[in-house]
Amino acid sequence: MKCNPKHLALLVPAVATALLLAACATNPVTGKSDFVLMSEEQEISLGRRYSSEIVKQMPVYEDPQLADLVQRVGEQLASHSHRPDLYYRFTVLDSTTVNAFALPGGYIYITRGMLAYLNSEAELAAVLGHEIGHVTARHSVRQQSTSTMTDLLGAVISVSTGIQGIDSLTNMAGTAIVRGYGREHELEADRLGAEYLAKSGYDPDAMLEVVGVLKNQETFEVAVAKQEGRTPNVYHGLFSTHPDNDARFKEVVSAARKYKTGTTTVIGRERFLHALDGLTFGDSAREGVVRGNRYFHSDLDFALTFPQGWRIDNKASKIVAVPKANDGLVQMTLADLNKRITPRAFMQQRMGLRNLRQGKSFSSGGLEGYSAIADGKTPWGTRPVRYVVVYRGSHAYIFAGAAKNRSNPMQYDAAILATANSFHPLGSAERALASGQRLDIIRAGHGTRYADLARKSPIANYPEQRLRLLNDQYPDGEPATRQLLKVVR
Repeated sequence: MKCNPKHLALLVPAVATALLLAACATNPVTGKSDFVLMSEEQEISLGRRYSSEIVKQMPVYEDPQLADLVQRVGEQLASHSHRPDLYYRFTVLDSTTVNAFALPGGYIYITRGMLAYLNSEAELAAVLGHEIGHVTARHSVRQQSTSTMTDLLGAVISVSTGIQGIDSLTNMAGTAIVRGYGREHELEADRLGAEYLAKSGYDPDAMLEVVGVLKNQETFEVAVAKQEGRTPNVYHGLFSTHPDNDARFKEVVSAARKYKTGTTTVIGRERFLHALDGLTFGDSAREGVVRGNRYFHSDLDFALTFPQGWRIDNKASKIVAVPKANDGLVQMTLADLNKRITPRAFMQQRMGLRNLRQGKSFSSGGLEGYSAIADGKTPWGTRPVRYVVVYRGSHAYIFAGAAKNRSNPMQYDAAILATANSFHPLGSAERALASGQRLDIIRAGHGTRYADLARKSPIANYPEQRLRLLNDQYPDGEPATRQLLKVVR
């Protein structure tokens, strides 16, 4: 939106026009006026405030060597950006999500889930360069300013600071900032990122390679979801607005080659892969580890066994298992105890369950508990739900399970009870299993094949395909002799 005093004067009273004119700012990239509702100082302050909220939701991944690499590459790109005076902070988050995003003012994040699928320093630079582009073009500020304009006009008489609506960015942190902006802003970030790559000595074509990695993951996820009869969990963040064979995207990347400063370009494949050696892959010990149909949590010191063949989804607040037919579920959640009441009373008072049926005491490994059936909300509507509450220390472990079939609602009751019965403290041999999986960097020998590596891999589901995705050789590539490979141990 262009900042035009004549147009603004037609829309609002004189006092509002004065406030809106004060919001005109020069875009650091284009040199043209933008409509924004905050100064650069306010932008930086906002980023600082929300950065603390981000790390509460997704803690920082503790690996000083990897953190130094990400910061070094990011700073090199930022030094060639349109806002080199900002102090950029690049942070690796301990999350399996494949994502990268930027907060206002230079706070940029990349997940270990994203890093695991990159295969060179140039690809890392492509991801960071794209996010730097969002910062330098002030996309979060521009989008926030436009989206809150209507609210501002409606309440302008009561505004004392002229920047009301700034707190609406809290909602953006979970939408545009984390999931990506509109296509035009994303293309602008692509163009800027490619320019910063070229000026920093990296090959701008690395952006094309990253898009290829993400598109392969999307193709795989759609195929798996169809096979499992569920909705695909398709990625909606970085580069997600690009259709296949995106001509405009290829044009902006190609145009950046004119900024190349030397005859050679940095790829940095081997040193980057060595930096990933030991990176946590998949579930971390902090969030619990799934191995086959078993679940281990080192911090809380317990293990579970789910029904054989059920798909296990380890979420932030619960762990859920679903049979192949997708017609049932069992989940476990955790709650703190704050009153010395019986497990039955916990169900009634804390969980608000009414009309308990078939209630009886429950024992798992000598731990006190209670089991009962009560009607509850499920993905298929109200159904009889099997509940089990087990006390251990100051926590209540809550199991709940149900079946879709109205005529046979207790179809999976035995499996649900067996899962609850399997709850027990970790044994000495199980503690090693609770430590999580990590990337191991190896060099392929003559005749190394992904099928052979998959047979030895601890990856529970689709190991051969996932190894190919990790090494950017999906769907049917094979390693070259002496090629560095990522495997999982």
